[in-house]
Amino acid sequence: MAVNLRGRHFLSLRDFTGEEIRQILDTAKALKLEHYAGRRPPLLAGKSLAMIFQKHSTRTRVSFEVGMSQLGGTAHYLGADQIQLSRGESIADTARVLSRYVDGIVARVYAHSDLVELAKWSRVPVINGLSDYSHPCQILADFQTLEEKLGTATGKKIAWVGDGNNVAHSWIFGGAKLGCHVALATPKGYEPDAGVMAAARVDAERAGGRVTLSVDPLEAVRDADVVVTDVWVSMGQDKEKEARLQAFRPYQVNAGLLEKARPHAIVMHCLPAHRGEEVTADVIDGPRSVVWDEAENRLHAQKALLALLM
Repeated sequence: MAVNLRGRHFLSLRDFTGEEIRQILDTAKALKLEHYAGRRPPLLAGKSLAMIFQKHSTRTRVSFEVGMSQLGGTAHYLGADQIQLSRGESIADTARVLSRYVDGIVARVYAHSDLVELAKWSRVPVINGLSDYSHPCQILADFQTLEEKLGTATGKKIAWVGDGNNVAHSWIFGGAKLGCHVALATPKGYEPDAGVMAAARVDAERAGGRVTLSVDPLEAVRDADVVVTDVWVSMGQDKEKEARLQAFRPYQVNAGLLEKARPHAIVMHCLPAHRGEEVTADVIDGPRSVVWDEAENRLHAQKALLALLM
């Protein structure tokens, strides 16, 4: 039975059940089929989306703007330096005003606490376009891609190699809810948030999955169905660059590491990628890479999210 997601905020996959995530993925699949059949159902005709972006963006911005257009609505990009937030207006006041104009808000921010504050005062759904805590829209697209290539996500082993960052957090939450084995390998000092791990392990136990953590990338990748990585130095971490490059060197996803995964294993990366750092060119541009399908599915997964929430 379909669950009603209308009016819900989408800040973290932790806030959604496996059934609710499954409904978003099923809707994304249906909308992608419609897209390739040349049909654009106007599910959001007359509706508007505000997009507050504190960080630069390619995939998130364009996929939300195009997605709203394809669903018959409009999107309004609001750079952080273009609105009164940059001149001291509070997040609460911004939320109270914008949510009287629009039907939904996407925010791409540095601090997750800003999203929480925005959602507290907004009368319309607030969607996390990326924060320092999580990147749930990316993982919806990733699971859509995984299931297109390998069938149901349940029971699959997903190896995360690298930084225990915001994208890792969303893989942990999503994988736990859908009954996957999420195996992470991170250097000491770069582990995922302990609270994220604890909460996800409870969810994984309920769904028949597992969440494991080690410092050994070979252990994480062994018999994996999916191998995922991300940049070693994210936006805002430039001062840590040299220390990070040194710490993460043994965590490069290359042909040798990929040999430890299952023969059908696919490679994912949320992009942008730094070839020669977290992943080698022969892997990300090779036959096992699905990064371009993954990037495309940002459009379809987010259209599903918008249609269900707004």
